[in-house]
Amino acid sequence: MAFRSLFRLERCKQNVLFALSAVRKSEKRDLQYFLPGSLKHCAAAYCTTPGESEVICEYRNGLPVLLVPLPSMREHCQFTLKPVTETVGDFLNHLKREDGGVERAGIYNRDGVKIAKSTSIDVLMRNPFTLKINDDAFRVDPPELEKLVSEDARTMADVKSMIYQLYSTLHVEQHQLEKEKDLRGQLENLKVEIEPLEKLRLDLDQKAARNANWWVWGGLGYMGLQFGLLARLTWWEYSWDIVEPITYFVTYGGLIVLYGYFVLTRQDYTNLDARDRQYLVNFHKNAKKKKMDIEKYNDLRDQIAQLEQDLRRLRDPLTLHLPITPPPAQASKEEEE
Repeated sequence: MAFRSLFRLERCKQNVLFALSAVRKSEKRDLQYFLPGSLKHCAAAYCTTPGESEVICEYRNGLPVLLVPLPSMREHCQFTLKPVTETVGDFLNHLKREDGGVERAGIYNRDGVKIAKSTSIDVLMRNPFTLKINDDAFRVDPPELEKLVSEDARTMADVKSMIYQLYSTLHVEQHQLEKEKDLRGQLENLKVEIEPLEKLRLDLDQKAARNANWWVWGGLGYMGLQFGLLARLTWWEYSWDIVEPITYFVTYGGLIVLYGYFVLTRQDYTNLDARDRQYLVNFHKNAKKKKMDIEKYNDLRDQIAQLEQDLRRLRDPLTLHLPITPPPAQASKEEEE
């Protein structure tokens, strides 16, 4: 009797378990029947911590900070951007360098138009945008940011200029010394190269100057001889009535010679120009005999003059950013005041 009661109790327990199992299967089928496929997929895909596949944008210390989920690491990575100096292209390069799994990356506006890489971060953060990494798209809604007004931008430019001037002032002495050393080295090399030509030029210069002086003194001697000859003919040999036509022809012959000088040289005759011309003619004539390269000499002289001018300009107080010494009169007035 006890055995029969125990058997009935066991059968009843099995029936209850079977009924519960059927109810659970029925509820599961009903749930799958009423749950749409897209919703089932979303529930399976986002079963991890909420917000894991979202881009978080916030501002810290005035700089935009983006928390971006990287495809390979499966975790957020913080990117701190600089609104003024960085662009969209810089941000995308940061993404690719941080995660090698990022094959394609781009930023699009709310209308789906791609934003250029040259766009600054400051302009990007003014409106919502979409960040696409490979096949994933993330919508980013930046918080309100105080726009940099033009006055602030000018202030930053002034600060940069002051920093550059400070850097230049601190390093100007070393830079000037290195530059001066380089110029002095070039100047010494040119002086060594021009030294033999300079010695030859001095020799030719002395010869040409001596020849020009001979012509000058020769002209003076010719004029004195002519004067003495006409005087003797006038007062000793003949009379003035006979010598007067001779002086006329002598004077006219001198004018013909001067006009011939103009025809040959295309210059009016002056004693100084005639002397310089004779000097140059004799100098070039002797230079050809000595085989002196005058063009090379002139080129070396021009280079030396340019280097010397650069050295003088390098030592200028304005270049060194040093105070300019006032004139003596102004300095005395300042002392009196």
